[in-house]
Amino acid sequence: HGGVYVKRSAKFNEKEMRDKLRAQVKAETPMYLVIFPEGTRYNPEIPKVIADSQSFAEKEGLAILKHVLTPRVKATHVAIDTMKDYLDAVYDVTVAYEGTVDHKGQRKLAPSMTEFLCKECPRVHVFIDRIELKDIPEEQMYMRRWLHERFEIKDKLLIEFYDAKDSKRRNKFPGKSVHSKLSLKKTLPSLLFLGGLTASMLLTESGRKLYVKTWIYGTLIGCLWVSIKP
Repeated sequence: HGGVYVKRSAKFNEKEMRDKLRAQVKAETPMYLVIFPEGTRYNPEIPKVIADSQSFAEKEGLAILKHVLTPRVKATHVAIDTMKDYLDAVYDVTVAYEGTVDHKGQRKLAPSMTEFLCKECPRVHVFIDRIELKDIPEEQMYMRRWLHERFEIKDKLLIEFYDAKDSKRRNKFPGKSVHSKLSLKKTLPSLLFLGGLTASMLLTESGRKLYVKTWIYGTLIGCLWVSIKP
């Protein structure tokens, strides 16, 4: 699918990432490249990860963040530097979920798909900020500071969302909002079509064989294509 793999270790292969990004630019593929600079998800049930992230920020003289982890700049810098002649802007996206605070006011784990379907999380809130490429520092050292400042803004948004003393300001982001409802009318037809198609294949012996062969050969052909495609 053209995804770029980033290892959470010192063995980060910068050249390989740059080559993959250049291939996308060369192909002039209309796309969004999504980067999660935190390296792993914020999980209130694993306090050690949060504590380590905050300790690292303190050691580096950076602001300590409460609701997000300290961002890592390497992949972000490589991506923006490699694609700077192809990009016109970067979108800073912050996501928050309703119904994820316990009775003590502490954040809980982000909801699963089952919890979404059971309406334990009634709404997902997305705050988007568009940043012109010219406003982003090119040097990695300065970009690191800029990226951390962006995460400080995220942290303030999430503090208001989850912890605001005024209940009217809780569970919402500032500014004008657009409500987008996900109705059964929009989702049920595709669910029934795909579910019926899959079920019809798995209920017969020939269908199951076709399903397995498609999965195996499709994977092999995909891996081969990725390995030989420049």
